[in-house]
Amino acid sequence: MEYPWGHNRRFNSYSEYFKKEFGERVQKVSVDAGFTCPNRDGSLAFGGCTYCNNDAFNPSYCSSTKSITQQLAEGIEFHLKRYRRANKYLAYFQTYSNTYGKLEHLKKIYAEALNHPKVIGLVIGTRPDCIDDEKLKYFQELNKDKYIILEYGIESCYNKTLKKINRQHTFEQSVEAIERTASFGIKTGAHIIFGLPEETREEMLQEATILSELPLNNIKFHQLQIIKNTAMAKNYVGSPKNFNLFSLEDYIEFIIKFIEKLNPEFIIERFTGEVPPRFLAGPNWGLIRNDQINSLIEKKLEKLNTWQGRLFK
Repeated sequence: MEYPWGHNRRFNSYSEYFKKEFGERVQKVSVDAGFTCPNRDGSLAFGGCTYCNNDAFNPSYCSSTKSITQQLAEGIEFHLKRYRRANKYLAYFQTYSNTYGKLEHLKKIYAEALNHPKVIGLVIGTRPDCIDDEKLKYFQELNKDKYIILEYGIESCYNKTLKKINRQHTFEQSVEAIERTASFGIKTGAHIIFGLPEETREEMLQEATILSELPLNNIKFHQLQIIKNTAMAKNYVGSPKNFNLFSLEDYIEFIIKFIEKLNPEFIIERFTGEVPPRFLAGPNWGLIRNDQINSLIEKKLEKLNTWQGRLFK
């Protein structure tokens, strides 16, 4: 069976999208450009999001002490050992809020990344309160001949949760930023975390309907992982009953119910997050990797004869 996205996988796959768009695999390379966040530097708050420890997901080559050019060179070399098929790369500005700064500073950073001959575009992770029309006009110009996507950390559709995890923005601000970005013709992405404190499974499932109304191109899912040396880890040790964490089996069942309700036009970039076990305070799914979890999800989709958007209205 061929699904609306033009291939026979049961969800709108990120890797398949790039094969169709560019005729080959495209690999992201993480870059740390030395940004911070307004809820870290005191503009809005201190301490950052309660779950955040960037050391847990930054690859070894990725460091703000190195130039953008050096990080890209080392990152491409790193990925060549794992993904020999990749000849084209996206510079992935992941660490903290990568539009939080003056436009002239942003231009220098992104121009350096796009100057690499193998880099065909940018993936820019940021917050909804760190974008404005001046920056969007700049990205609109880049978007004319490069792949550009702004990836917003929504994390939750519920303001009660956003307040609890110290995001220091509202869901309404996320909606406004995504709609504004889309109005400039720029691709939009979103990041959502499942299992945040005091959210019920029913509330999490309802987010599929809420998010499906947004003009999103890509979406990324992340099961909540309690990372050591964070404020959330301290809360978890003190009040573990406030957390609705997933076992691997529960998560697979949940994510299938979620994507059944999800807009089939959304490209699913990933189903789970992954950090080295040494950073985890809980839950620990063992040494299973993301690609193995993807395989389990796809087998379950096939067994249930279901797919992304089957229940989408």
